[in-house]
Amino acid sequence: MKRSLIYAIVLTLNSTAIIAPSYASAGTDDGRVPHIDGNSQFPPTRWGIFRHTFRLHVPQNSKAVTQLLVKVPDNVTISNNIQDIDIVDEKGQKINTNVSVNGKTILLAFAEPVAPNTKLEIDLNKIKRRNLGNGSVYSFSAREVGIDAEIPIGVAWFRTY
Repeated sequence: MKRSLIYAIVLTLNSTAIIAPSYASAGTDDGRVPHIDGNSQFPPTRWGIFRHTFRLHVPQNSKAVTQLLVKVPDNVTISNNIQDIDIVDEKGQKINTNVSVNGKTILLAFAEPVAPNTKLEIDLNKIKRRNLGNGSVYSFSAREVGIDAEIPIGVAWFRTY
């Protein structure tokens, strides 16, 4: 009887861990490289229009970021209206950004480089999910001051269940 109870508890805990809320994880976090954190703002079992929110963290030991490139997953359709993308700092102040959408890539060119020790919130509004699939994986690259190459800074994975 005790063994059955223990198995039931372990199975319940494992199921809870597997069916966790949607989340995103940063690929790197070593204090010298900007990275992305994120969360989702949509009911994971419904169709419709929703929002994905990402957080860009530029650590204190990093260089300033001039551009952020967001590669959108295939199962997500983004709005071509640049007004549907909001970028604010940790105080809620809107950041002046030139936004361009080219297919499945969003380019955020900051009017002034994002200084080290800064956190920004990027809201992609009016997102449409075409199918449930296994989730949505966004990949991010950044351009820093003095570096012409794109630097991969992480992925954000929004699980669906």
